[in-house]
Amino acid sequence: MFIDQARIYVKAGDGGDGVVRFRREKYIPAGGPAGGDGGRGGSVYFLVDEGLSTLMDFRYRRKFVASSGQAGQSKNMSGKDGEDLVIKVPPGTLVKHGETGEVLLDLTTPGAKVLVLPGGRGGRGNTHFTTSTRQAPSFAERGEPGQELWLNLELKLLADVGLVGYPNAGKSTLLSVVSAARPKVANYPFTTLIPNLGVVSLELGHSFVIADIPGLIEGAHQGVGLGMDFLRHIERTRIILHLVDAAGVDGRDPVDDYHKINSELRLYSEDLANCPQIVVANKADLPEAAENIKRLEAVAKGDGREFFVISAATVLGTQGLMQRTDQIIRELKAHDPVVEQVQELILPQEEFTPVDEYTIVRDNEDYVVEGAGLDRLLRRLDLNNPEAIAYLQTLFEKIGLYKTLEEMNVPEGATVRVGELEFEYME
Repeated sequence: MFIDQARIYVKAGDGGDGVVRFRREKYIPAGGPAGGDGGRGGSVYFLVDEGLSTLMDFRYRRKFVASSGQAGQSKNMSGKDGEDLVIKVPPGTLVKHGETGEVLLDLTTPGAKVLVLPGGRGGRGNTHFTTSTRQAPSFAERGEPGQELWLNLELKLLADVGLVGYPNAGKSTLLSVVSAARPKVANYPFTTLIPNLGVVSLELGHSFVIADIPGLIEGAHQGVGLGMDFLRHIERTRIILHLVDAAGVDGRDPVDDYHKINSELRLYSEDLANCPQIVVANKADLPEAAENIKRLEAVAKGDGREFFVISAATVLGTQGLMQRTDQIIRELKAHDPVVEQVQELILPQEEFTPVDEYTIVRDNEDYVVEGAGLDRLLRRLDLNNPEAIAYLQTLFEKIGLYKTLEEMNVPEGATVRVGELEFEYME
């Protein structure tokens, strides 16, 4: 089964909590603090695996969560870091933000490993909170939660050549005779329901990938028929082979078919419409094709496009078509810019703000202290621990919070809120 779209949830591992521990050694009855730091949570990576060709695996698994870091240990030993989570995707996978639709990554380089979400930082153990007046702190930090994200994955096949044309134009037959691919072939519309890939090998060192895209019809750019589900797969191709049923077996006019397919390509993407295109008149072995081939050749050459006459069923002209296609591909590859795969996905991060940068605003009768640095610190402390509260009181004095409240003439007994912490202001 061919799956080319998926929606997944990814989450980096939470950081492990720092711990409260004290030295317990013989002849040292009152040892100092020895709580270790929590380990970092596991990070989430994407790995481009050349052995994959669909997003099939994501049909059965949609939730990917890296393991959390372990809590710290005694004797100042840090907890073990969480194991990184590596998600394998096929080359050509486009990664979009699940809410905004913004393209975040274009994973095209086989073997590339990209960091998507870094693991949460581990909390600090009680050793870090020792001061000259606090010799035995009995509190530590919690680990940071790992970031989470919904992502939409979209696969665009990485093929050098895209075969397009109306249903029954003979695309699958051509693919079967020029490569080792064995697509389903039958004389009825939409025999091909999924893109088929084949490798065309002409001689040692000369090969290219060709994709048989399911038949396009009028309105395909709006999703009619198999429409946009498959048009995306020819966006990356270097050259388009436009197959036309020159015999008009289904009662259609080949020239009209040619114009309609090009119109659909243009309406979907101007870049696609300007992609190098070879017009291929197929089914030349049928007597009805002779007159249509002359008309079709005139139109194609009038548009500045190369024209070939073949019969996929009898292999007439297919070798020459493949050789010319290979020549064009090699010429195009020679001018390819060097593109390096990004190593890390850069998401908007919470800007680091020191704890002494804050503002105080009124909320009815309450006074709310707003500051990203303070909020981040409070999230990592146990606000039910009296020593942690005492630590915060000392910190508030140090950063001038009480003095600022006094200068604002805050009345005694007023409620002051800092993150999840609430206290009554007293001069």
